[in-house]
Amino acid sequence: MITAREAAFALLKKLQKDAAYSNLLLENAALTRDLSARDRALTSALVYGVIEHRLTLDYNLELYLTKPLQKLSPDAVCVLRLGALQLLYLEKIPPSAAINESVKLAKKHCAFASGLCNAVLRKVSQNGLRLPPEEDERYLSVKYSCPQWLIDRWTHDYGEETAHGILSASFAPQGFTVRVNPLKTDAEALLSRLAQEGVSAAPTELPLVLRLNRLPCRVDELPSFRDGLFHAQDKASVLCALAVGAKPGETVFDLCAAPGGKTFTLAEEMQNRGVVKAFDLHSHRVALIAEGANRLGLSCVRAAQGDASAFDPALGLAHRVLCDVPCSGLGILRQKPEVKWKDPDSLGDLPAIQLKILENGARYVRPGGRLVYSTCALSCAENEDVCDAFLRKHPELRPVPALPQLSGQPFLTLFPHTHDCDGFFIAAFEKETDA
Repeated sequence: MITAREAAFALLKKLQKDAAYSNLLLENAALTRDLSARDRALTSALVYGVIEHRLTLDYNLELYLTKPLQKLSPDAVCVLRLGALQLLYLEKIPPSAAINESVKLAKKHCAFASGLCNAVLRKVSQNGLRLPPEEDERYLSVKYSCPQWLIDRWTHDYGEETAHGILSASFAPQGFTVRVNPLKTDAEALLSRLAQEGVSAAPTELPLVLRLNRLPCRVDELPSFRDGLFHAQDKASVLCALAVGAKPGETVFDLCAAPGGKTFTLAEEMQNRGVVKAFDLHSHRVALIAEGANRLGLSCVRAAQGDASAFDPALGLAHRVLCDVPCSGLGILRQKPEVKWKDPDSLGDLPAIQLKILENGARYVRPGGRLVYSTCALSCAENEDVCDAFLRKHPELRPVPALPQLSGQPFLTLFPHTHDCDGFFIAAFEKETDA
C-alpha cells in the first residue's frame, strides 16, 4: 500500500509536470483514496508545505551541497525538499523518522542519491532553520519563501508594512468557510446539523457564513452538503457577490461564473426569484455550475457556455452584471501557494484581457444598472489600473462604493491579514439613466 510520503512525492512530481493547481490535484487524487484520514492529512501537509516553503527549503539545503540544487535530478530534489520540510516545519514528526523515511524514498526513486540525501538531511536536522542575515537583500525572500519580484510588486503597490502583512498571512492556516443556503435552512440549524455529522463549526462576523474547523471527511461527503444546505465559499467571494446587490425578480449576469459560488449567493440573495445567467467558456465548468445550482435548489440559475469577452446581443440587458475576471490569483496564496512561482512575464497580458471583459460586461448593463468588477489578485495593474482605464473610455458609468459598510471608496481591496479572507479586489459602477 502506498504511504503518505510516497503519495506526496508522486503528487509533487505531477504538479511540476502538469502545472496543475494543488487544491484541485489533492481533491481529485485517486492515489490518496485508499489512505487513512490521518495519512491523507499528512499527504496534504507535505504537498502544500513543500510548495509554500520551497525557496526557504532550497536555501537551507544548498548550505550543505557542493553544487546548486538544480544540478541534482528532479527526483532527488523532491526527496530532499520533503525531508527538509519535515525536519524544519512539521514538529510532530521525529527527526529520525523524517530522515529514515526520506532515505527509503530516495532508494526507491533515485538510489544513486540516497547517500547524499542522508548526509544533507542530517546536517539540516543538526543545524535547524537558517535564514540570511537581515541586512542581506535575500532575507525577506527566504524568510517568507517568496520570489523577490513579488515582494517588490507588493511593496510598490501597497507599501512596505502592508507587503509584510500579506507575506505573513500567506502562511496563516486556511480557514474553510461555507455559506448557508437560506432557502433551505438558517445558520443556527445548520450548525446543529453539522455538529451531528461530526463537524466542528462556528459562525463568523458575516451573516450566513460559517467556518468549518474540523471535518471527519471530505466536505462533499457530508449529508448536509448533499442536501444542499450550504456551498463552500470564502468570505471575500461572499462579499463580492453581496456587492452586486442583486434583488428578487431581477435579471443578473455572472460572466465568468465557474465553479459557481458567487452565482449561488446571487440567486439566494434574490430568493430564487428572477434570473441569474451564469456563463463559462468551458462546457465541463458550466456543468459544475448547473450541478451545484440543482443541489442547492436554485431554479433561477441558467448556466450556459459563453465568452465573457465577446458581446452576444441575443442575451439582452441585465439589471446587474458581475465580471469576476481571470487573474493572476496573487491574493489566494493560502489556497494555491504555487501561484507565487509563476513567471511574472506570463502575467503581462492579463490587464488587457480583464479590460476587454469589463468593457463587454458594461454593454449588458441596462440604464441605471450596476456593474461589478472583481479579481482575486493583489496587484494594482490588474485592479485599479484596469478600472481607471475603463472609466477613461466609459463616461456613461460612474464609480460607486462597492460595499459602503466597509468603505466609502469605489475601489475596495480586501487583504488577508486585515480582513481574514482571501486577497480580493472589488469595484462597482452604475450606468447613467437615459435622459
